[in-house]
This record gives sequence, structure tokens and C-alpha cells, in this order.
Amino acid sequence: MPPIAAIFPGQGSHAEGMDEPFRGSRALERGLELLGFDPFEHLDLGTRYQQPAIFLCSVAAWEQREDDELPVAAAGHSLGEYAALVAAGVLDFDDALPLVAERAAAMADAGERAGGGMVAMLGGDDHEIRALAARLGLTVANDNAPGQLVLSGATEAVAAAEEVAREETGARARRLPVSGAFHSPLMEPAAERLAAALAEVELRPGAFPVYSNGSAAPFVDVRRGLQ
Repeated sequence: MPPIAAIFPGQGSHAEGMDEPFRGSRALERGLELLGFDPFEHLDLGTRYQQPAIFLCSVAAWEQREDDELPVAAAGHSLGEYAALVAAGVLDFDDALPLVAERAAAMADAGERAGGGMVAMLGGDDHEIRALAARLGLTVANDNAPGQLVLSGATEAVAAAEEVAREETGARARRLPVSGAFHSPLMEPAAERLAAALAEVELRPGAFPVYSNGSAAPFVDVRRGLQ
């Protein structure tokens, strides 16, 4: 059998009814007890509910996998890093879920205060997209793959990037359904809250490497890498 890797999704992957296959699972039962509320009942209210919901389903899916063989590596898209670290045994579930809930609340609060948004630039010239971002004061928040960059920042700047994307870069712009300028300087208050929460949790050696979004290499300093 060829080696396998485990990849966990991030925000934006939620859907109504996503919890149904996992009702009664250890992850959901324990998760709802820890949270004290059901995030699946409030998915339409944004980040503070969507992130815990996605995390719970990710861990539940991992625990219900049919093959017990461990992957050679794992990764997660932003929020998905937390599920990947739980799967590897670096984070305990009971520590990770409160972290995810605090992360979600901090990001939601920062978004409500500062506003902002994100836009995916599909296709086009990466150099021209980066130049456009610099001109408009936007951050290149995600370099997902060749031909797919995500820009983040002030609402007006995101709208301007959408308007001129095709003409100036050849890219197709798609606004992301998020409630803030994630992975940009506008999230600095959220990063400070998350750093304080991360300082309180125990980290253990992992059963397999987890690759960091920031470095594209296995985590070395998990606390720093998650901030």
C-alpha cells in the first residue's frame, strides 16, 4: 500500500447537516459537553460557531476511519492544523477544543471591530497579483497552489481587487464567505488572545509529522507556528 497523508479542512468547509454522520461519536458527545452549546445549530452565525463545528467533525472523521494504519504525515488548512495535531497526539482533544473555541471567538471579535474580508485570486499571474496586493495594502494571506492566491485586508481594498483583478492580473476574483480579514494584520488582537491560550496547554511528541501552513515543513515550535 502506498503511504498516506491526512489532510484536514479549514473554515468555509461547513455545511448544514455535516454533523449527522457523527452524532453519537465520542468526539461530538465530548465536544458538546466541553463547549456547553451546539455549534451545528448556529452555523449561519459565522466564525465563532463554524470553527468548532468543523473541528469536531474533522476529529470525529479521523476517529471513525476504517484503516488503523497511521499516515506518514498530516496537515490542515488553517483551522485544520488543530485537528491534525490532535490526530498526531501533539494536542489532547480536551485542550484543543477550547483553543479552537477561543480562536474562533477572538477572530470573530476582531472581525467585528476591524471589518475586512478576503478574496481568492484564481489563475492569473502571481507576480502581478502580489503587486496589486501591495498597491492596495492587502496581505497575501494564503498561497494555496500555483494559480491560487488569497488576499486579505480592508473591505474597500478587497472590493478594489475584485474590480480590477481580470484586467490587471488575468485572475478571476472570488470573494470568500468569511467574517473578517483573516491572516492579516487586522487579526493582531486575535493573535494575542490565542498566544495567551496556547501558553497554557501541554504539547506532546507526535506519532507522525504535522506540516505547518507557515513553513511548509513539519512543526518545530507548535505554539509559535499556530499564532
